[in-house]
Amino acid sequence: MPQPPARSLHSGYATADDGTRLFWSAVGSGPPLYCCNGVGVSTFFWKYLERHFSDRYTVVLWDYRGHGRSARKLDGPRRVLTVERHADDLAAVAQAVEEAGLCTGPAVVVGHSMGCQVALEFRRRHPERVRGLVLALGTAGRALDTFFDWPHSPKLFRATQVLVHAVGPKVNHTLRPLLESPLAFVVAMKAQLVDPYYTSREDLVPYMAHLASLDFELFIDAVCSLNGHDAWDVLPELGVPLLVIAAENDKFTPMWCSRKMVDETPDAELLVLADASHAALIEQPETINHRLERFFAEHLAG
Repeated sequence: MPQPPARSLHSGYATADDGTRLFWSAVGSGPPLYCCNGVGVSTFFWKYLERHFSDRYTVVLWDYRGHGRSARKLDGPRRVLTVERHADDLAAVAQAVEEAGLCTGPAVVVGHSMGCQVALEFRRRHPERVRGLVLALGTAGRALDTFFDWPHSPKLFRATQVLVHAVGPKVNHTLRPLLESPLAFVVAMKAQLVDPYYTSREDLVPYMAHLASLDFELFIDAVCSLNGHDAWDVLPELGVPLLVIAAENDKFTPMWCSRKMVDETPDAELLVLADASHAALIEQPETINHRLERFFAEHLAG
């Protein structure tokens, strides 16, 4: 049986304007496709998209500061993990990928969860670098206002932030064993935070392990900063093709947020995934990839 052709793999570090090192990897060849993670997540949720599209795109994965293989020890101004900061960091990654000679020109930017806000902010701040957007399982701004569709979510997160900083580094020693325990996967399934029928342990455990490795003071600051960002005003004048992906059972971002993004954006399109959760990238990758194929063919061919 013939083997699929090998696809080029490159990786490196970009340097942000404040000197922070940002890890990136690029697989395949062709026009750039940048993938923006959710908060607390590294690049593993994109593996099915990467496999599917790296035969015709340069699929660029990267880690936010404080995450994955990017700089973890942050102090002073470098410790700011706002959406605006991430958007400018993506510009540094794009510049590094271009300087490596891997691809040039504007990119399709795909965001998951917080990555949706990062992608929209990137379009606002660096419009020349974006030719299309795919926003999956997220919202355009102030994400905590709609978390679990519960109006008191922002207050809960702010209280958690105060508590975590009061406890200090000891919080890491408390939470890490819980996230690394086999029970974490069971709890996620029982609470239906992910789809118990479509989510494999192999796909979810890397998320738990990465979350356990984070500095939780930094993580809660990053989460709370989401409510300081709002890109709803970008949508009416977006000016590039937009596909929004929603999940029927997404507890973190209710589906009406996705419908609102489509309503706010001229000619935007919506894909609704039945039974899927906030982790739909690893639950229903075939459906997502097939819809992306159509979106790219109809709006971004050539």
